[in-house]
Amino acid sequence: MLSPRYWHPGLLKLVMNCYPPYLGTGISIVEVAPDWRRMVVQMKRRAYNRNMFGTHFGGSLYAMCDPHFVILLAALLGPEYEMWDKAATIEFLRPGRGVVTAVFEWNDAQLDEIRAGTAHGKKVEPVRTVDVMGEDGEHIARVHKTLYIRPKRRHHR
Repeated sequence: MLSPRYWHPGLLKLVMNCYPPYLGTGISIVEVAPDWRRMVVQMKRRAYNRNMFGTHFGGSLYAMCDPHFVILLAALLGPEYEMWDKAATIEFLRPGRGVVTAVFEWNDAQLDEIRAGTAHGKKVEPVRTVDVMGEDGEHIARVHKTLYIRPKRRHHR
């Protein structure tokens, strides 16, 4: 698969919204900014993503937050970097009902910090946090993601 850097944000949105695990959980990408710095993800509560108490299933709340920081970062930094999600934790703050939303963002300072930290081939492991919000503005969950980022090693012949 090509790096997101070579995709148009609208194409990524379309492809992600057709991705079977997202279709099966009711997750949808609402927005991918033209400059790749922001992505908005939502999930509606459906019969197939509710738990036994009638609220959003915790696994679906996590799934809606899984790959997005890395996807945006791959488009922003380009193919010269290797990156992946290294670890994650989720705090469930209150039951989620209705539509829940998470907003993923990168700013210049964060990108500059990564570039500086990976200078000379070093790795960095930034921790990013995203809040899952309910329709009423209430915090439903908080996800902490640890990323692994380093410049790709050059192979000499």
